Amino acid sequence: MEAGFFIIHLKGADIILKRLVVTGYKPHELGIFDDKHPGVRFIKKALEKRLVALLDDGLEWVIISGQLGIEAWAAEVVIDLKKEYTDLKYAVITPFTDQEKNWNDMKKEKYHSLIAKADYHTSLTKRPYEAPWQFIEKDKFFMRNSDGILIVYDEENDGSPKFVKRSAEKHAERSDYQVLTISADDLQVIAEEEQMDEWQ
Repeated sequence: MEAGFFIIHLKGADIILKRLVVTGYKPHELGIFDDKHPGVRFIKKALEKRLVALLDDGLEWVIISGQLGIEAWAAEVVIDLKKEYTDLKYAVITPFTDQEKNWNDMKKEKYHSLIAKADYHTSLTKRPYEAPWQFIEKDKFFMRNSDGILIVYDEENDGSPKFVKRSAEKHAERSDYQVLTISADDLQVIAEEEQMDEWQ
């Protein structure tokens, strides 16, 4: 499968989100240091809820860059959803090779598992990390080759997703691009719904 296979853009009056980039915070930005943290469950539930709504409208691909945190949890949600939505696929397109080189063994294992289960995997620059331009090129590529982006980001909680959000909003001003977010308030609603379900 060639890298060019993503470059099929669907234009039209009704934007159908067939290819969706999902990104957001890294775990430490949320104060989460392992997947047993209760917040992970609520984040995954929020991602699942949003993806299911989009799947019912024609979503086919979820695209991530392979970062741990929101992106990895999104991939895990997709893996679960594939049992029911058999046409759903996910791609891991990293900005550079050996992204996981300095990670600990547990993180590397999780990363390699997500790569192994991906329907498509490549590295954009085909070389190790050199400079921040690789992240900028990755963002540009993602926006050119997707119909929208879902960012887990809250304006009150600054962090790495603010850069991609800014780029995506600029891109949306010039094209039929959708920028969707999951905020802290959205996560709070999910947490409250879960608690209500547990009490019933």
